[in-house]
Amino acid sequence: MPQELQLVAFQLAQEVYGVDIAQVQEIIRMQPITRVPGAPDFVEGVINLRGRVIPVIDLRKRFRLPKGEETKSTRIIVVDVPPHTVGMIVDSVDEVLRLSEDKIEPPSPLIASIDTEYIKGVGKLEGKLLILLDLAKVLTKEEKYALEDLKGTLEKA
Repeated sequence: MPQELQLVAFQLAQEVYGVDIAQVQEIIRMQPITRVPGAPDFVEGVINLRGRVIPVIDLRKRFRLPKGEETKSTRIIVVDVPPHTVGMIVDSVDEVLRLSEDKIEPPSPLIASIDTEYIKGVGKLEGKLLILLDLAKVLTKEEKYALEDLKGTLEKA
């Protein structure tokens, strides 16, 4: 019997994406983000979340998608991207859903909206497709080191 995955589904540039709910700490409304000089271009800055400094990544920039407008639906999904906790700005969060593993196919090279290295698979869900992100691959090793340096700099300040 195929296993079921629990996913947080969200919108980004007219596409529906999903991440494993086990990696999601929380979903928060947009809030003021403190810009940090020298941060990678896709890092919008940092937020203070109950005493913790969390880098915030704009997923549109990270995936080289067109810039979107911030709306009342825009959210920050706080996730574990080992060894970091980061916030990801998304257009909106749709729902938490269950998806059977037999409804997931490996990523197709035809998916052109983002690089396939970030994609764990594509889920078929009631007439629409859900792109499953592999959070461990959303950031390269170099980018993870850059976030570590950024965090170290902020903790010293």
